[in-house]
Amino acid sequence: MIKSVLVHAFDVLGDPVRRRILELLAHGERSSGAVCAVIQEEFGISQPAVSQHLRVLRDSGFAIVRPEGTRRLYAVGEQPLREIDAWLDQFRRFWTPPLEALATELARGRRQRRRLDLAQSDVERSEES
Repeated sequence: MIKSVLVHAFDVLGDPVRRRILELLAHGERSSGAVCAVIQEEFGISQPAVSQHLRVLRDSGFAIVRPEGTRRLYAVGEQPLREIDAWLDQFRRFWTPPLEALATELARGRRQRRRLDLAQSDVERSEES
């Protein structure tokens, strides 16, 4: 991936309004009117300003649009997100713990619970006697 494409992607996603629009679209296709209504309420910006944000997302590939009658329906565009994900892959090891370590810890916890359960059972039996 070309470095300038990534820089542009982060510029696009650097705006909280555009990030929120993408969050809305992540839940499914929405009409421009539905997106505008939510964004206007949450951010207090005008319809033309929301339309401009939608245009930036569309022009950068983060959103795709299809006409349906007189409405324009927006959805998430996958390709730029895939490119960001591929770039982030080199850093994933910093926040994704190795699954082997997790499995070891889970097994250790199960063993400790079994020991505690056995010890508790022994105590209860000795109290009954």
